Amino acid sequence: MVDHTHALSFGAAASSYDRFRPHYPESALRWALDGLRSARIVDLGAGTGILTRDVQALGHEVVPVEPDPGMRAQLAESTPGTTALAGSAEEVPLPDATADAVLVGTAYHWFDREPAHAEIARVLRPGGIFAPIWNIRDDSVGWVAELGRIAHLDDKSADLVEKSTDLGPAFGEVEAREFVHRTTLTPDEVLGMVRTRSYWLTASGEDQQRVERELGALLDTHPDLAGRETVELPYRTLVLRARRH
Repeated sequence: MVDHTHALSFGAAASSYDRFRPHYPESALRWALDGLRSARIVDLGAGTGILTRDVQALGHEVVPVEPDPGMRAQLAESTPGTTALAGSAEEVPLPDATADAVLVGTAYHWFDREPAHAEIARVLRPGGIFAPIWNIRDDSVGWVAELGRIAHLDDKSADLVEKSTDLGPAFGEVEAREFVHRTTLTPDEVLGMVRTRSYWLTASGEDQQRVERELGALLDTHPDLAGRETVELPYRTLVLRARRH
């Protein structure tokens, strides 16, 4: 079983989450959807709707599904005309074979995989696409690695991607591709992004103060960051894609 305690910690910071978390590059989404046009897409673990809005911008109908009420409320505020359904990867509140694709934006590592795979297969039409996607900071850049160390930004997703060669018996061969992009943040926005991470949200006040103190020192003194009004935070977007049998 998967411990959902941290997964459900984000609602308290939903507004900041929506503001500071990165979007998904169009090239990654188009590859994930493999040529689909005007399709019905389920955004599973939709959070505040960042991926939902990115996919809507490509002309698709998106049905967001999210277990956290705080995140659903923020999605409704940030995504006019769209209401997220209350549900989870293990209990998707949709009829059988009604989706052309199921996308998962930086949330698949929270799923209880066996029941989630069965539910995703159930709501997909035959031949439909299942595509987990992750935005992962590029820790090959020195200051980004230091940021991760200070703020305990351990991307479990990075390890999971390497191991996710099987998306369950209902799905065919898993393809993988990587895309690179950057987000531009002020130093204050870097702090804001850190405050949306599960480690921060569940840490003690003392640990939160330590992170802020050390991160402030990094931003003030690192040669790639000191004196900069904005910084470029590099990401690798990793996409897995498989079709339902």
